[in-house]
Amino acid sequence: MTGSSRPLAVFDLDNTLADTAHRRRHLERRPRDWDAFFAAAPHDPPLPRGVALALESARACEVVYLTGRPERCRADTLAWLARQGLPEGRVWMRRDGDRRPARRTKLEILRNLARTREVRMLVDDDELVCDEAERAGFTVVRARWADPSDDLRDAQEREGRT
Repeated sequence: MTGSSRPLAVFDLDNTLADTAHRRRHLERRPRDWDAFFAAAPHDPPLPRGVALALESARACEVVYLTGRPERCRADTLAWLARQGLPEGRVWMRRDGDRRPARRTKLEILRNLARTREVRMLVDDDELVCDEAERAGFTVVRARWADPSDDLRDAQEREGRT
């Protein structure tokens, strides 16, 4: 099977593969300190269940990453993925300045991917993203292995930041 014919396994990053607990403090204050939040991302510990699922998925699928992180975080994100030994794959990121809710931006990318490839599954921690993806007919694995954060959830939905 060639790489372009393999189905896709689409993985979120924050709280799916990367544990953001140590940097959430930057979102608990007002105004939220987004620069500090994203600057701390290279220090995220990996989430073992998410990493194991990505490695397992790579046997049958091409693994790609779909994150709400802004494009300006690309270099740090690629370095973090490599340090964790995660499968190489395309990384889809939010355009700098795009503040639409994650459930909108991610579903748009999923639909575009599905035009030419089978999307075997989406793995994400954001319940609203998961709900929208399921309604659109995608198979979803809900990443419930990180501690939930109300501040992060609010940021994802209302501020379109992650």
